[in-house]
Amino acid sequence: MSSVISDPRTTDDQWLTVLALAARDGAPADVEAFTRAVYTDVRRFVAYLSDQQSAEDLTQETFVRVLGSLPRFAGRSSARTWLLSIARRVVVDRFRAAAARPVIAELADWQTAAERCQPRGLPGSEDGVALAELLARVPRERRRAFVLTQLVGLPYAEAAELIGCPVGTVRSRVARARDQLRASVLEAEQVA
Repeated sequence: MSSVISDPRTTDDQWLTVLALAARDGAPADVEAFTRAVYTDVRRFVAYLSDQQSAEDLTQETFVRVLGSLPRFAGRSSARTWLLSIARRVVVDRFRAAAARPVIAELADWQTAAERCQPRGLPGSEDGVALAELLARVPRERRRAFVLTQLVGLPYAEAAELIGCPVGTVRSRVARARDQLRASVLEAEQVA
């Protein structure tokens, strides 16, 4: 390794590739030399793609992936190209995860939140009181799934994640809650 590094014709990219190839066997000194040689470039790159506040976390996440993939690095491209492509994927994955993550609001009173979201011209507050009474008869798990999906408007997948159960379970609970509410409404109409 030292003959290639000491050769004045060796470029920076070639030098980093040699370091990466040496580090892929896992020798602590070689891994440290490679990491030290590229750390600043990776941090600067992820800061450019994201922001200064996230840069350190993204850099650490990049090196977790790099060190896991290092034994498979074959040197078909320069180590810098390989490394920065991993860093770019880390940043993209972080943006995707942030975009997919639901915004969870702590709402003590779901009914008020649902009423605020309700468009004008729909059933009035009397109907809301009737719905609240009917929902009170629905078992807690079914009621929660129904409220999150049908009143708050969360997609089933987000409701499942929030509740902590499979999507199919949420669908089943919502269907059973609907059936129970429908039966309660029919029963109330027959009495009236």
